[in-house]
Amino acid sequence: MLAGLRPDLSAERRGVFSVFLASAAENGKVVCNSESLYSDACEVDGDVRTNGTALSVAVVPNGLSEHFEWRIRPYARRTASSIKEVTVTQLSDRDAAPPCTVTHTTPAVLFALGGHAGNYWHAFCDVLVPLFVASRRTRPPCKYDAVDMDGDAEVRCFPHVTVGLRIDKLFTIVPEMAPGLGGRSLTMADFTRFLREAYALPRGAPTRQPADKKPRLLLMRRGHNRRFVNEEEIARAAEAVGFEAAVVELPRYGRVDEQAPVVNAFDVLMGVHGAGLTHAVFLPTGGVLIQVVPYGKMEDIARAEFGEPATDMGLKYLEYSVTAEESTLMETLGPDHPAIRDPESVHRSGWENVNEFYLQKQDVRINVNRLAPTLAQAFDHFRQ
Repeated sequence: MLAGLRPDLSAERRGVFSVFLASAAENGKVVCNSESLYSDACEVDGDVRTNGTALSVAVVPNGLSEHFEWRIRPYARRTASSIKEVTVTQLSDRDAAPPCTVTHTTPAVLFALGGHAGNYWHAFCDVLVPLFVASRRTRPPCKYDAVDMDGDAEVRCFPHVTVGLRIDKLFTIVPEMAPGLGGRSLTMADFTRFLREAYALPRGAPTRQPADKKPRLLLMRRGHNRRFVNEEEIARAAEAVGFEAAVVELPRYGRVDEQAPVVNAFDVLMGVHGAGLTHAVFLPTGGVLIQVVPYGKMEDIARAEFGEPATDMGLKYLEYSVTAEESTLMETLGPDHPAIRDPESVHRSGWENVNEFYLQKQDVRINVNRLAPTLAQAFDHFRQ
């Protein structure tokens, strides 16, 4: 199933699914891990039986065993309270096991959609990237069947089930935590290569200079908050340093198979911090991501969510931080408002205020003279 993955992120789905793959753990045992800052996951090995109606996973012992039980939300963020819990049980004797109605020879991973995954960035960060890691652990890419556990009345038996997905770092892969086939660790560059294959994207490398054609810059238009007030002026500034520039709006809930080729046709993606920058996964390796960081001491968040992942993808990452004078908050709140005068105090007051002022109520009017060196740095990258 994963080799031909075509996620439709426009639909919100809250079911629990199993995708067949291989894993490894001690036979007849359950091993649960909560070491990740974000996630819980259990490896269940042996004679494993899943019951979709009861949302349960049970392992049948080889002999006498102690009875253990865990409850786990099979989503990559343990804080997602909307996700239904799955009961994972190590049975004490075989007689307690429900009889199999369907038997599979291939191991499985059981994971949940929903939670925060209606957001484009969370769909990749919380589901697709960790699922990619789980699927490549010990089996080559292949197409596997998927089962909607919420609508499944069968008792399905597997040789192994991984319950839950694991995040070790936001929107990226930590190689030492992601062993793959043949002893080679997986990387975020492997994930973006997989996406290019899945969506048949033609460009794996950017336009280099000197060349007959200019490198292309996509300036991302946002239709709601954190908009570029002067986007056409920014596009002209990009063209002045040598780019072919275009202002493009990618719908928030648009089809991935339609948006991926659009982004892949460009060499640079430039946009204000937000879920739309997730489209950087479709840039050719060696391309550039320019993240415009809104006013309000948002640099740490911006780097964690997009800057470090972009570098791991094999992209050149550049950052442009908006000043108070470039933010529309200066006009709407005035220079004496705490959100302008003392952003750190807003951060101390809690995430709700940070989100309200710096993410929901702010647009940006970029000073193109101040932006010019960043654009020039991006263009020079393609001369190497």
